[in-house]
Amino acid sequence: MLSGVTFGQFIPGDSLLHRLDPRTKVAGVLFAAVSVLAASEWRGFILAAGLTVAAVALSGLSVRIFLGGLRALWFLLALSFLIQLLLTPGEILLSLGPLKVTREGLEAGGLIFLRLALLILVASLLTLTTSPVNLTAGLEKILSPLGRLGLPAHELAMMMTIALRFIPILLEEAEILVKAQRSRGAGSGRAPARWIKFLLALFVPLFAGALRRAEDLAVAMEARCYRGGAGRTRMMVLKLGASDYAVLGVTMAVLAGILALRRCCG
Repeated sequence: MLSGVTFGQFIPGDSLLHRLDPRTKVAGVLFAAVSVLAASEWRGFILAAGLTVAAVALSGLSVRIFLGGLRALWFLLALSFLIQLLLTPGEILLSLGPLKVTREGLEAGGLIFLRLALLILVASLLTLTTSPVNLTAGLEKILSPLGRLGLPAHELAMMMTIALRFIPILLEEAEILVKAQRSRGAGSGRAPARWIKFLLALFVPLFAGALRRAEDLAVAMEARCYRGGAGRTRMMVLKLGASDYAVLGVTMAVLAGILALRRCCG
């Protein structure tokens, strides 16, 4: 389940989204995420969902990759849906003892489920179609105005990119540790004490492995004479093209439409 998380992974390709400027993709993901969060009724969600589905289609990646990312987080999606379904007051449709399923709860559960699913898909699109090098360059350009305040834009962008890349690595290592411990009989009982011991036995080697990987990365960067962003040049210069402006225009138009629907129908 953990290895199916797509956030932080990069899959090379030659689709329209792969060729976009990384700054366009960062801004587009932010606009799309705000659109999903701002949608308050079904018409707004249809616009946000249409934008997300179109982006998935333009990525040129298999739909199974995105469905796998949702399946890996099924517990979060199901729990959010059930909380809204069973704890929202309103017109009762079905009684399950002290718990009651209401029409308002069913609608709220469907909306929260769709909202979380769209946010996961939007966040995955950024890392799946942007290489770590390009993502670092894009974030550095976006954060460059902060350099006037004395903040190191390149170092901040590098740390953010490394943190994103570590997510799938740590999840994959956690799944390997879980399988190894279960093969030795760890966590097989239902007693709370056994589960606590199982979690401790999982977290200790996981954090130790994360620190070891971080140290190896630091040594590798020092061996390559990495000294930060001062005086660094790039082989590829970022430049916005017609497709970048078109994508930004579409995402901003969708966001404006959702905000207009929210104002007139909210």
